[in-house]
Amino acid sequence: MERISIKEARTLALAAQGFGQRRRARVTPADFRRVIDHIGLVQLDSVNVLERSHYLPFFARLGPYDRAALHRHLFEEGHVFEQWGHCAAVIPIEQFAMLRHRWESRRKDTTRLFDEASIAYADSVLEAVRAEGPIRVAALEDRGERSGQWWGYSKGKAALDWHFHTGTLATTRTPNFNRVYELPERLYLAEVLAEPALPEAEAHRQMLTIAAKCHGIGTLRDLADYFRVNVTKARPRLNELLDAGTLVPVQVEGWAETAYALAGVALPARRMHARALLSPFDSLVWDRARNVRLFDFHYRIEIYTPQPKRIFGYYVMPFLLGAELVGRVDMKADRQSNTLRAQAIWLEPGRTDAARVAPEVLAELRLMAGWLGLERVHIEPRGNLADAVLAATEQVAETEGT
Repeated sequence: MERISIKEARTLALAAQGFGQRRRARVTPADFRRVIDHIGLVQLDSVNVLERSHYLPFFARLGPYDRAALHRHLFEEGHVFEQWGHCAAVIPIEQFAMLRHRWESRRKDTTRLFDEASIAYADSVLEAVRAEGPIRVAALEDRGERSGQWWGYSKGKAALDWHFHTGTLATTRTPNFNRVYELPERLYLAEVLAEPALPEAEAHRQMLTIAAKCHGIGTLRDLADYFRVNVTKARPRLNELLDAGTLVPVQVEGWAETAYALAGVALPARRMHARALLSPFDSLVWDRARNVRLFDFHYRIEIYTPQPKRIFGYYVMPFLLGAELVGRVDMKADRQSNTLRAQAIWLEPGRTDAARVAPEVLAELRLMAGWLGLERVHIEPRGNLADAVLAATEQVAETEGT
């Protein structure tokens, strides 16, 4: 069994996720596809305090780009499809058959989950889409009322989403992130729809292989979680991939469990040069346990935590520098004042390199502000790195003023 250091594991993971490549002056659709190939699927989330989450992994890896061009690539040109992979996500269209078995198994639960009236209503919603074309929840005549805040769906959304989760309807998104439901045959190529569902075992082998490619290095649990495969079901599939030589075991310094990597993948030949603010929903930081094991980084998304119980802030983005997660920034795009607000900036416990990290944080904040079309960056004096970033801001102002 091969043995690697924790630093080598970090470099391998970051390279697999598409970090370390020089940001380009002009980003093209080929660059979008390169990012998607690296991360496998792009998680969607409705929170818009900074920018919709699916735009942020591309900025983290590519730097500034045209967001309208990415919207077209993801939602208008047929390169990807939306479904549940890790969570709600857009996934390369080549993986369509890989996920079909999940939709078909959900259809078998219809009578268990719904009464006859609900099934009849869901059927009528499907007929409405078939007759009238693409539809949003708001366009349903009898959509019903929400039963509460958060996920208290109306019956119209529940019906449309059930069709979406079982594959009888597909979706796309408007530029404002509204989900539009449509018949799959009117969104996808006939050859995509003609490909039969993969048997579950083969689908799981493909999911684990993709996860190994995108993770670079991972335990059984890491790889299974990438597409939310049950670990019990994943274990025999992992053993089959080991027997076939697709995956190889690797012992990582400090890890109690065996890790796995794609056979033939070599460590990057040079040091990792990366700098990025990461969306809370970036695939690099999905898993809390993996974050601790790989980066010694304790991270919890606090969006759904009551304000008095938050430690670092509301929309907190880990800060990647080199091959380490060195800090975190609570972010907000204040569009009324045309300002990108860093509401708190934190250096990780035990670090003593604030003077090195602070200018890098500031540079990334300024780059992000320009990408978002915001005129200024405002640093709130909260967090143990904020003062150093404010000092870096003054130094930049002096330099630019001369």
